[in-house]
Amino acid sequence: MKPPIVEHSEPITLIGGGDVGENDLNLASSVAPTLVAADGGADLAVAQGHMPQAVIGDFDSVSDDVQRLVPPERLFPVREQETTDFDKALRHIHAPLVVGVGFLGGRVDHQLAVLNTLVRRAATPCVLLGAHEVLFHAPPRIELALDPGSVVSLFPLARVNGRSSGLEWPIDQLTFDPSGQIGTSNRSTGPVTLEMDQPGLLVMVPRGAFDLVMQAFRSTRHVPWPAHAG
Repeated sequence: MKPPIVEHSEPITLIGGGDVGENDLNLASSVAPTLVAADGGADLAVAQGHMPQAVIGDFDSVSDDVQRLVPPERLFPVREQETTDFDKALRHIHAPLVVGVGFLGGRVDHQLAVLNTLVRRAATPCVLLGAHEVLFHAPPRIELALDPGSVVSLFPLARVNGRSSGLEWPIDQLTFDPSGQIGTSNRSTGPVTLEMDQPGLLVMVPRGAFDLVMQAFRSTRHVPWPAHAG
């Protein structure tokens, strides 16, 4: 197995080339100050006054000007075309958590590819920050200290089962399937706990719950999926 390009004991911010809100990068960097760019995300980072510690991708969208600005030892081209730049970056990062900005919004096909990677790279916990929501792949167990009435949307990318507490409509008797049962627009009745039997479920909560999601992923009770999952 090749060593990771970026390895850190603290969360890492990963910026992509999609929609990045005015405060997205600052919010992510406040909890994950080490910045990595997925290809064209380097242009957005530099434009906002941030120099990435590494740029990973096939380099088909990062500009020549930015490539000249970034120190050459921080440029890591991965030339294969079989995977997306998000996948290339995520699989070359070793950190307890990745906070992604610039991966939600924009083209639907790009977003679907990102969500597919979240599930396939289940052993690398990643939280995506969007304009209206925070999205992540459900780990085996997570506890979220949500306020009552918070929207909790659950969407499967595989056939999955699990259990919940703190949801208005519990999931205990459900089998989620991308072509069948889904769980969008559920609501919290207070703190929420999800326990999943297998990987494959995406969770979306309001953007205002970003700090609570970060607390949950950084809790000593958080255990990620094993390396063979996803």
